Parts: sequence; structure tokens; C-alpha cells
Amino acid sequence: MQFLYNLLTWLVLPVFALYWFLRGIANRTYRPKVGQRFGFGYPKLESCIWVHAVSVGEVQAAVPLIRSLITRFPGHEILVTTVTPTGAAHVRAVFGESVRHSYIPFEIPTAIRAFFASVDPEIALVMETEIWPNMYRGCGLRNIPLVLVSARVSPRSVPGYKRLLPLIRETLSHGIIIAAQSKEDADRFLSLGAAPERTSVTGNIKFDIELDDDLEERGTAARRELFGERPSWIAASTHEGEEQQVLAAHKKLLRNHPDLLLILVPRHPERFDAVREMAKRGGFSVVSRTEGRRCESETQVFLCDTMGELTMFYAATDIAFVAGSLAPIGGHNLLEPAALAKPVISGPHVFNAQGIADMFIAHDACRIVQDADELAIAVAELLDDPQQAAEIGRNGYEIVEANRGSLDRLLVLLEPLVSEITG
Repeated sequence: MQFLYNLLTWLVLPVFALYWFLRGIANRTYRPKVGQRFGFGYPKLESCIWVHAVSVGEVQAAVPLIRSLITRFPGHEILVTTVTPTGAAHVRAVFGESVRHSYIPFEIPTAIRAFFASVDPEIALVMETEIWPNMYRGCGLRNIPLVLVSARVSPRSVPGYKRLLPLIRETLSHGIIIAAQSKEDADRFLSLGAAPERTSVTGNIKFDIELDDDLEERGTAARRELFGERPSWIAASTHEGEEQQVLAAHKKLLRNHPDLLLILVPRHPERFDAVREMAKRGGFSVVSRTEGRRCESETQVFLCDTMGELTMFYAATDIAFVAGSLAPIGGHNLLEPAALAKPVISGPHVFNAQGIADMFIAHDACRIVQDADELAIAVAELLDDPQQAAEIGRNGYEIVEANRGSLDRLLVLLEPLVSEITG
């Protein structure tokens, strides 16, 4: 099975290379460090703690962990790897030069060997569900402790993994420590061959979200500077196919709430221009964040075309729609607006964090909508009933606070591992 997997990675490599070449043509953010995808140009590190986080959401979830690692183990450099340029940009925005960044290599054996030869990590921490057979095997062969942080396996993915059970079982056999989000996740890992003695439940590190002490103050200042006391709602991390629905909902809302402002935040920066033109073609008056000017009374859409300001705009607005959920993307982080006690709305496609979504639904901490019409109705209801909006926001805030502590449990798990390699 390992031989067949390696053969497949070599066969897929030309397609992968073509994909990154075309992405680089369409979006220049995919060009820097492109060699790292294929085994070239990694930083030379003699002693590091390696954290892998796929994209923005995983990087944001890992922020408290990385900060704790920097504080607890000052003698070690921290390497953060990502898959996406937006994840890389978030690493730079949050940590600057205090950590190193690299893209994770593709699963071809030569790239994996080059990565380890240059980086040589002493411990590897992988966020959530990333399962890379060659990378994990490389850790095992080099006796590098590997911990799956906030590990989860969705029920819908288990049948697919079981079709590759010999490969998955071999992948999980290299001394991997699984810090699962829930007992259900732990049980699913065990069904795939994880070792019971190395599988524990530490909870979801996303609940240990850290907000800057001055975040609400900055949100209030941004609101005052950009659009004043106008009612507002945010559509956060939208994907292709969702902006049309959000704008359709906003058009309906403007009939009864003519002063309502939509803060529109596309997930991917390469789509900023296209979304701006889409809104203008739809007849909306648009102001972009990068224009650096205040919204006028006739402005209907404020396009956030910058990176790293989403949480500030959550703090600045009244109602939060978390996108990636009207399209079958799997949803994005409900916890950020909830930690600010904002009433949350989501679409139905939340399989990337189904457990959190189910918790929110069960405790009346969010509204689930199916389409543009239901989105407009939900926003209107919350605008017209501030007490209900405040109650939903408070319920979400209480969920976040009640589920904190995963980071502390994880650090207890990591302490002997890092002490062993540093001692």
C-alpha cells in the first residue's frame, strides 16, 4: 500500500505542478516560496518546534498554542508551515519575525526528505485533521514526536479512510499522539488503527481563542470612523457563490432598513476586485477599506479588502453571518464573533466544525439559514428585536467561556515530550 501511495504521488505530481503554476499566474501570492512545495528552499534550522496549520482558520486556532510555546521554550525556534498563502500572511501578521514560516512540501518522498534534512524538527504539532502518510512516516523514521492537536475525524470521512485502512493504520503507527477534540473523535481514530495508549481527549483548542485586550475599543473606533451609528451586519469569509446570496439578502433588507450597512469580507484576497465589481453591477454603492475613506450616507456595502482585520470588524458590527456555509465549503469559525457576544448566523454546511455548530444550535446561540431569503429574514429579525439578538450573543459567549481549557490540557501532554528533547 505504501508503494502504491508513493507511485500515486509521483503520477499526480505533474498535475499538482501545473495547478500551482496556473494559480501563480492568476494570483501572485502563490508565487513566493513555490519551490518549497517541491523540496527546495526551506529554512535551515538546527532546533525547532514545528507547528503545521493548513490555512487562516487553523493558524488562528493555533495562535494561543504558538504564543505559549514561544514563552515556555525560548531556546527553540518555532517553525509554522501552511498550505495556503492566506495562512502564511496570517502567520506574518500575527507573529512577524518571531517565528519562521515555510510551506509544507507535497507528499513526494524526495521533497519530504529535503524538508527534514533542512528543518530537522524536534517535535511536530499538526492542527486538526491533516493526515499525510509520507510526512508522518518521515517523523516516525526520525523519532520525531508527532502530536495531532485538536484532532478530529468527521463521521462522513471515516468510510473513505477505511477504504485505505492498511495505509491509514500504518500512518498512525509511527508513535503518533492524538489529542482529540471529543470522545467521538477519539473513538473514530481508534477505529482507524490509532493506539489507545497514545490517544486522549483534550478538547478543541479553538475555544481558547485569544482576543486582543483593545479589540473592542478598536472595533468601536473603526465603527465611529468609518460608518458611525448606522446599523450594520457582517458577512465574513465569503466564497464564490455566496456573495451573490449575501447581496441578494442585503437588497431585500434595504427595503425596510434603508440605512443598513453590509460589511462584506471575502475569504480570498484574489477575489477582492471581482466581488467589488459584482456589488457595483448589482446596483450597490460600495466603499472599499483600502480607499481609506468614510462611508457616506448612501453607501450600502463596505468591502473589507485587507487581511487580518476580520475580528476588528466583528467587534465593529451588530450581527455576524459566518460564511463558507451557504456553499458546501464546510463553514468557518463561529467562535470569533461568539467570543465578542455577537449574534451569529450560519448556513447549513458546517461539517468542518459540526460539533461546535451542533452545540450552538442546541443552546440557541446561532441561527441556521438555507438561502438568501432566510438570511434576510434572520438578519431582519435580529435588527428588529435587539433583546433576542443580545440573548443569542450572550449564549454564544457562554459556550466559549464554558469550553475553555483545551490549551492547558494540551500543554500538560506536551510538557514531558518537549522536556525530553530539551533535557
